[in-house]
Amino acid sequence: MAFRVKIEKTSVVSPVTRLFLTPLSILFALITGLFFLKMLHFDGLRVYYEMFRGAFFTEYGLAETIVKTIPLMLCGLAVGFAGKIGLWNIGAEGQFYMGTFAATGVGLFVFPHSPAYITIPAMTLAGMLAGALWGLIGVLPLVLWRVNEVITTLMLNYIGMLWVDYLIYGPWRNPKHGFPLSVPFGPSATLPVWGTTRIHLGLLFAVLALILVVIILRNTRWGFEIKVIGGNPTAAEYAGIPIARNLILVMMLSASFAGIAGMAEVSGICHRLQPGISPGYGYSGIIVAWLARQNPLGVGIMSLFLGGLLVGGFMMQAEGLPAGIVYMLQATILFFVLGSEFFTRYRLRILREKRGLARA
Repeated sequence: MAFRVKIEKTSVVSPVTRLFLTPLSILFALITGLFFLKMLHFDGLRVYYEMFRGAFFTEYGLAETIVKTIPLMLCGLAVGFAGKIGLWNIGAEGQFYMGTFAATGVGLFVFPHSPAYITIPAMTLAGMLAGALWGLIGVLPLVLWRVNEVITTLMLNYIGMLWVDYLIYGPWRNPKHGFPLSVPFGPSATLPVWGTTRIHLGLLFAVLALILVVIILRNTRWGFEIKVIGGNPTAAEYAGIPIARNLILVMMLSASFAGIAGMAEVSGICHRLQPGISPGYGYSGIIVAWLARQNPLGVGIMSLFLGGLLVGGFMMQAEGLPAGIVYMLQATILFFVLGSEFFTRYRLRILREKRGLARA
């Protein structure tokens, strides 16, 4: 009697599997991170303890974690909502930068002396529209000529980032000094903050965006059409659902979330346009969306988790922990989560062979 293992594709995934797969993937990734930390002569368990204690159980650390959560949540929604219809929005970073550009332009040149109740909404709208336009440019080649949106949205990242660099090194540079920084925003162009922390009004933007996505997907006909197209485009076409129009609308709304993230960061944190205003929030949004499996509520949870990971890692730099460790852990977590997709698509069966016959 012999045994052999057979890999079979499955169309049904156990709810228990879906519930525990992501947490287990994160756990295995953190265990793997222990070996890397050991190679660098760090006590991995102590590093994890100090990181999460500092990020979630101290007043300053928790406030900074929430600050990091805001752009991560908005960029995660930008990627995850587009994914619901089958689009790969890899351009959240560029959409983020275009949001910072448009918001800065409105705050400095359109309403430089207007009251906050005019300037802040105008900057928010400008950030949304700039992000949405960048998303539209990224999806139109797909709709018109079947050009893969991964390529177009990725390339637009570099255009958006370099456009902002051009402005702050050129026409928008503060003439009073030689540094590549714009003129500081006035008080009316700065988002209000919570108490003495850096938690700003962008948190409300992020929560409202999350609620909007949940309502669209669960309670509207448009959400139903989005899920049908994402699940089976051929069936959606036969059912008469306008695929091209929905692709454009979903990408534009998704990109507007990243644009709002850019507006919130430049107005709520930096208070001026500057180089490297994003440490990669748009790309981290891809990780957030994948960890959450494109679930909007999961995006909120995972953005908080990754925000804490960033803050805790930065705190540990004072004890000699390399800054790259945090991004290594992010990549390791993404690797394990992507690998776990195998168990949602396939199953292993052990077959017993006897006298030339095989049975389960």
